[in-house]
Amino acid sequence: MAELFHSSKPIYEQIAEMIKKRIIRGELTAGGKLPSVREMAIEVNVNPNTVQRTYRELETMDIVESKRGQGTFVTEDTEVIASIREEMKKEILMNFTKQMFEMGYTKEEIKQGLTEYLNRKGE
Repeated sequence: MAELFHSSKPIYEQIAEMIKKRIIRGELTAGGKLPSVREMAIEVNVNPNTVQRTYRELETMDIVESKRGQGTFVTEDTEVIASIREEMKKEILMNFTKQMFEMGYTKEEIKQGLTEYLNRKGE
């Protein structure tokens, strides 16, 4: 399954976002092993060096941990995972509200629209 990348962000950052979303959804669990660099490169159809850079960046952020000779693993620190989840939620909400305000919607219209949308999703 190849991911589609957009030019607004470096590919390694987009792969990092994809991995963080997988962690948040529980597809990659705390302490779980990530695909090898080679496997991930094939999965997302990029150069292995790009995946290696992604893994290094995630390790710098304490999201993953490399174990020599064993691979790369998701952190077991649940506070880090909760922090990632909260950070990504805030970023998405910020972008959403910014775009809505740019289109001229008021806070009340945004709240009403979101409430209506969420109520329909439950049907």
